[in-house]
Amino acid sequence: MTAANRDDVPVVIEGDGVELRTKPIGGDLSVGFIRLPKGAHMGPAMQGLPGDACQCPHWGYLIKGRLTMHTPAGDDVYEAGQAYYWSPGHVPEALEDSEFVEFSPTEDFRPVVDHIKSQMS
Repeated sequence: MTAANRDDVPVVIEGDGVELRTKPIGGDLSVGFIRLPKGAHMGPAMQGLPGDACQCPHWGYLIKGRLTMHTPAGDDVYEAGQAYYWSPGHVPEALEDSEFVEFSPTEDFRPVVDHIKSQMS
């Protein structure tokens, strides 16, 4: 069995109020602790990925805030207290300061994280 506290998970992306902490947790999944400040739109960081969007599925829970998830099928709004599944092909935008925890296939998430990091440098 494995567990992770937010503060024990390493920061892999940080800047302009955006914070992503992630590490493998088992079962080929990684846990992610994410903070997005109001107004953060991840679209520019996703440019260059297929469809200019995150291609990794995520299962999670929105602890705080509100997000719009932009997808080819349209936009959906998620609010604190909701559990979610985001299929490949999404771009988050924070409508409020937001915090969420999610689980993602490690091998699918790694190239997305690497791409975002390269866009930030």
